[in-house]
Parts: sequence; structure tokens; C-alpha cells
Amino acid sequence: MIVPSPIVAPSILAADFAHLADEVRAVENAADWLHVDVMDNHFVPNLTIGLPVVQSLRAATQLPFDVHLMIEDPRRWAPGYADAGAYNVTFHAEACDDPVALAKDLRSAGAKAGLAIDRDTPIEPYLELLPSFDTLLIMTIKAGFGGQRFIPQLLDKVRAARRHVDSGHLELRIEVDGGIAADTIEQAAAAGADAFVAGTAVYGAADPAEAVRRLRGLAERAASGA
Repeated sequence: MIVPSPIVAPSILAADFAHLADEVRAVENAADWLHVDVMDNHFVPNLTIGLPVVQSLRAATQLPFDVHLMIEDPRRWAPGYADAGAYNVTFHAEACDDPVALAKDLRSAGAKAGLAIDRDTPIEPYLELLPSFDTLLIMTIKAGFGGQRFIPQLLDKVRAARRHVDSGHLELRIEVDGGIAADTIEQAAAAGADAFVAGTAVYGAADPAEAVRRLRGLAERAASGA
């Protein structure tokens, strides 16, 4: 089976919110996706940006938007992000009673559909739903705050998902989010992840674009078993 090239998605949660357009342009020629964390202070104990910011940023960059909705009632809000031009819209399994129906809505609105699994949620009940999705986002921290330490034990979920995807020949990106940096991305890639959200590791670097390229190189090496 051909393993797709790894995707690195810088998270603007770690960027300077006073200069978001500039921060996005800083990774424009290096990143594959731009990861946008939407938090509502209900599903997670933090409040971040919403649809108006996504709409404004959409006009400022050509990068595909990877929107991660850490919100209650995603069926109400998620299609709006697809309408705003998001490439991929991911919502949490824990917040949705009918994930497959919402995935269909997102695809009809022109976006790819992603399912996110938080730290304490077992992955097994959701494996059979994966044919309805384009992305599976596995949290490698507890959702809600940037800058947390990577939890290696959560890679067991990545391994389980990779076995399931490969055995079913599914076309699905397995994305990891939380504590992904130069010292952790190889473990995640070796476990079977092929999309990587990186916040502080990119925007805390002197050269964010170079940080993205370095992370991608590490992921490629680990995925190839080199």
C-alpha cells in the first residue's frame, strides 16, 4: 500500500493573534494545511476564534484550512466552516450523536469530513465509522489548550487506526494533535500517523517555515523506516 506523503499543519493557536495574516504567510510556502482550533468554552475550557476570523483569513492565504471544532453542537456550526471555504472540518466524536450524518453534511457543503477522538475516549467504537470520513484526528493530549506535553501511550490509538485503515484499504488521513515537535513527530509517524498538527514547534521557532520543513523531513524518515 502506498503511504501518502506526510502533511504538516501549523496550528495558529500558537501564533501571534495580533498579526494572524502575517503569521499565516510565514508558513505559506512550507505548510501543507493550516490548522485552526475553534474552542467554545463549553466543550473545552478555553475560548478561541470562530467563523468571522476564518472567513477573514481565508482571503489572506491559499493554504487549505484544517478546522478543528472543539465545540458543543457541531451539527449547528460545522457546515458554516465548510461554506467559508475550509478544506477539512473536524468535529469531536464526544460532541455529536450522529457523526456519519454530519460527515455527509460537510461533504455536501464541499469540505472533507474529520472525526476527532479526545484523550480519554476509546477509539474502537468509532473504527467502523471511518469509511464516512476523510480524516481521523487523534488527540495526543487532552483537548483544550496548546503547549501541553505529548502523551506517548495515546499512540496505541494511532496504531489501532492504522491497522484498521490498511486492512480495509480506506483512504483516510490519520492526524495527530498535541505536543508534536521534533522530539515526538517520529514516534507518531512510526505509529502510523500521516498528518501532524504542530503549534509551538512551528510558531515558537525563529524560522517557522524552516521548522515545518524539518518536521516533515523527520516524519518522512520515520514513516519510511529509515
